[in-house]
Amino acid sequence: MRREPGRLNRHRRAFAAVAAAVALTLDVAGCGSDDEKSDAAKPAAASAQASGGGSNTAATFPRTVTHDKGTTEIKAKPKRVVALDNSLVEAVALLDEPLVGGISAYRDQKGFPSYLGPAVKDTKEVGPLDSPNLEQILALKPDLIVSATVRHDQLYGQLSKIAPTVFVKTTGPIWKDNIKLIAQALGDEDKAAAKLSAYEARAKKIGTAVNAKANNPTVSVVRFVDGPTRIYLPKTFSGIVLADAGIARPENQRDPEKFNIEISEEQIGLADADYVFVTAFSGGADRKAKFLANPLWQRLKAVQGRHVVEVEDPIWMTSVSLQGAEMILDDLAKAFAVDPAK
Repeated sequence: MRREPGRLNRHRRAFAAVAAAVALTLDVAGCGSDDEKSDAAKPAAASAQASGGGSNTAATFPRTVTHDKGTTEIKAKPKRVVALDNSLVEAVALLDEPLVGGISAYRDQKGFPSYLGPAVKDTKEVGPLDSPNLEQILALKPDLIVSATVRHDQLYGQLSKIAPTVFVKTTGPIWKDNIKLIAQALGDEDKAAAKLSAYEARAKKIGTAVNAKANNPTVSVVRFVDGPTRIYLPKTFSGIVLADAGIARPENQRDPEKFNIEISEEQIGLADADYVFVTAFSGGADRKAKFLANPLWQRLKAVQGRHVVEVEDPIWMTSVSLQGAEMILDDLAKAFAVDPAK
């Protein structure tokens, strides 16, 4: 039977359209990074994010992470991370992820902390903290950048053009939440949860032992700096560790909102407690010497009971990390001569 030319042309066009569609489908299926394949994985990723991530879904990518500057899509598990705050460097190191670049320390401290060991042996310095080197960051070809709004708010747009970028809000009072957010970006929710849980259990054991042995002592944390001397309160990093251990603060140091109390030599009495832990930051040595020589300091019950304990500032003040928190627990166990619960 002879077909009409118009019908034949319509059949040819239909066949060509089907062939093109098949070819396109095969092409998409063969390319792991195409949008259609990514879109197919998004429901699972969204489910993992909504549930907080389980053992079977925590590492699902792509995923969209909500953070302080908005949302960021991370298409695959990051393999080259840059962290632009020392506390975030420690968060990435905690999760055993590849840290190609980072800001090693706060202000005039030098180098990555020795306790991070092999985790930072190949990490390139991209600081200083105040003005990260964007050219160096670009050269490292990161697939994830993490920082804090309090540090680099004005750089977010530029950093986002280099790689997917996730910002925490700040780096002190929310340090545990920061670890969880970085873990979400890296697909390590389960690992972060396990490490935080183990730390909190250890803190409670040490705190229980301290309270039993020393009859529920109060503790002050005093920091000497190149400015007003500060008493650190419960909202600070070290204050949170003390709270996790269940160790009490003096009554005048229990404000849940304030960060610290700045005191002059005439106000030394505000630092009094059963135990006083003392640190000194850069430029604080002279002020510390003046305070400790002051007769008002000698009247403190912690001084009279020989319960003034000097501790390391980089650990108690600037680490702001789970690693630092564990070392604060070490110091507490040593100061009160209780089992370190390791």
